[in-house]
Amino acid sequence: MELSPRQVLDLRMTSLLLRPSPGRATSVAEVVTWLGAMQAQDLASGLWSFGARLPEYTAADVTAALERREALRTWPMRGTIHFVPSRDARWMVELMGVRLLNGAARRREQLGLSEETAVQAMEVLGAALAGGGRLSRSECLAVLTEKGIDTSGQRGYHLLWYASQRGLLCIAPNIGNEQSFVLLDEWVPDPHRPERDEALGTIALRYFRGRGPTTRQDFAGWAGLTATDAKRGIAVASDALAQVTVDGVETYVDAALLDTAPPPAADDEVLVLPGFDEYLLGYKDRSHMVADEHKAAIIPGNNGVFQSTVVRAGRVVATWKRTLTKNLVRIAVQPLVPLHGSDRAEVERAFEQYARFVERTPEVRWP
Repeated sequence: MELSPRQVLDLRMTSLLLRPSPGRATSVAEVVTWLGAMQAQDLASGLWSFGARLPEYTAADVTAALERREALRTWPMRGTIHFVPSRDARWMVELMGVRLLNGAARRREQLGLSEETAVQAMEVLGAALAGGGRLSRSECLAVLTEKGIDTSGQRGYHLLWYASQRGLLCIAPNIGNEQSFVLLDEWVPDPHRPERDEALGTIALRYFRGRGPTTRQDFAGWAGLTATDAKRGIAVASDALAQVTVDGVETYVDAALLDTAPPPAADDEVLVLPGFDEYLLGYKDRSHMVADEHKAAIIPGNNGVFQSTVVRAGRVVATWKRTLTKNLVRIAVQPLVPLHGSDRAEVERAFEQYARFVERTPEVRWP
């Protein structure tokens, strides 16, 4: 079955939970479980990724759900912080983080850290946090420094990453404006413990269910898995997946979603998304969502830092930046295509949801 560009966009918008889906994803836990993992290196962007899919939520509501441990942040794959379902954090780190962990010795050598120091840091942090402790990032570094461990430069970050990659720590909601760390085993005392095949099948299903139609290569790149493991995951999840062709390339999609045939997007359907939303991050080929001539505006310098986007009928049409004051959220929109009159009115209406999310009055500015 060959899908048209319009069908690809309609399926992806629905699979990414960016369109209403009755009976599906009404909580932070349901959103992150559906998608498998959500980029959270930038916390504000990560929170709004939830808000864009949970229209009734505010940022405070999402944070409260994180305090209830509906999701947590850690480094499950590609050395990047993601939100993941709390009970799945351990097996996800063990399954997908192993390749980076295997390369940690080289990074420690560059930083002037020995393996013995990394192990000592884990012991120090474990003792400091035992019994329900919770420390900010700076407090964690201070504890290490007090024990004679050098945390200057990138050493402190590496040691916190390493302890998390080894399954000792995870990131809890912020203390003030800082990350906070807790012991993973205490924060999630009843983790899922699937066998390896089940784990591979689970992450494959969640990836394709939440981003399909897309390719096996995209799955392997997103999850940081070898081609062999990616193939195995797809094989385990095959009963729930359907194969379809996009631009002559074999892709996979949630079979149940394909059967329901989502309705086509209205031309005035507008979404405002954070820069690091899975809508753009889960693919190498983004040509269905972004015109080639606009890629440089969305990823300036091709440095991996994505700008926040305005999406109309599945296509990126503008970027935006925001500034928060006590009562206002000032939003500066930079169109990538001509937007006038009713187009701008639709964009401004879309920003009303974001303003409710941050509990401020919107002030939208155009060039």
